[in-house]
Amino acid sequence: MKEESNTLRLIAGKSVIVHYSCSFSIMLNRPVYIYTELSPNPNSMKFVLNFELVPDGLSFDYPSHAAALEEGKASPLAADMFQFPHVRRVFIASNFVTITKDDASAWEEVLYDTKQFIKIYFEENQPVFEPTTIESNTMIVEENDTQTVQQIKAALDQYVRPAVESDGGAINFHSFDEDSGAVKVLLQGSCSGCPSSTLTLKAGIENLLTRMVPGVKTVVAEGV
Repeated sequence: MKEESNTLRLIAGKSVIVHYSCSFSIMLNRPVYIYTELSPNPNSMKFVLNFELVPDGLSFDYPSHAAALEEGKASPLAADMFQFPHVRRVFIASNFVTITKDDASAWEEVLYDTKQFIKIYFEENQPVFEPTTIESNTMIVEENDTQTVQQIKAALDQYVRPAVESDGGAINFHSFDEDSGAVKVLLQGSCSGCPSSTLTLKAGIENLLTRMVPGVKTVVAEGV
């Protein structure tokens, strides 16, 4: 039976509740180091840890507190981050967490508190995800994928994902319309709302896919 409790933490004089889930805590008997990286999106900051949070190829985007509680993708870490008034989006992939803030807050005002909260969260062995989240989202090769879709996914995975993750975001395949030749992708993390996302989409990804994959004519995005 899962035991849960809440602990009130003071981060720079502010009360923040940490939600404990005793049965599902990840025991990380290791030091926690975090460094930050700016992203092309001025409202997004990448918090990089010294250990993996998500298996390679998986990423999780939470545009709201409600999304962080959804069955099948729930993340106690993301849910707790939304306690901060400045947090507008949480993205988790590889060994980093990307936080997107509101327009009114300056990073100089909220960066320290945000970083300290993440550090304490992991030092106290709190869970990143609910137990079924990773299992429910493990990528499975679709047997019904056409050759074109397989080529699109391979190109995105090999050439796009590493570069985009370095900026704290993700661009994932959504669908392909064979009649129009349009590829639809999902922009997540720092890519969502980024002023340069349209340029990246057209000058980078669209050029790549139209050259590498016969039948692709354009690339459109959700989450811009």
